[in-house]
Amino acid sequence: MIPFIVRTTEESMKLVPWNIREASIALGATRWQTTLFVVLGAAKFGIITGILLIIARISGEAAPLLFTAFGNRFWYSGVFKPVTALPLMIYNYAVSPYNSWHNMAWGGALVLVAGIFSLNIIIRLIAGRR
Repeated sequence: MIPFIVRTTEESMKLVPWNIREASIALGATRWQTTLFVVLGAAKFGIITGILLIIARISGEAAPLLFTAFGNRFWYSGVFKPVTALPLMIYNYAVSPYNSWHNMAWGGALVLVAGIFSLNIIIRLIAGRR
C-alpha cells in the first residue's frame, strides 16, 4: 500500500497553487523550506485523509492478511514469526462446529466493521475541516 500513500501525497502536494509557493520564495524562504513548511502544511489534510483511507483499505482486505498470517492461530509472538489476522480468525471460527466459536466469529466481524467505520468517520471529520 506504500505506492498508494506516495501517490496520494504527490497528488495532494500538486494541488497546492504555484502562487503560494512563489510567495514563500519571494519572502526569502528556500525551496526546501517552502516544500517542508508551506506545501506540506497546505497539503496535510489530503495526506492524512489518504493515509487513513489506505489503513481502512488494508484492514478490510482479507487476502493479503491470509497469506501473511500463514494460518497461525496465535497473536504476536515475535517480529520474525507469523501472526494471526482478524479475517482469518473470523473465517476459522465461522466454519467450526462449535456455537461459542460462531459467537466469537460474529464478535470479530463486529470489531472489524467497527474499526473500519470509525476510520471512515475520522476521515469525514478531517475532510470536513477543509
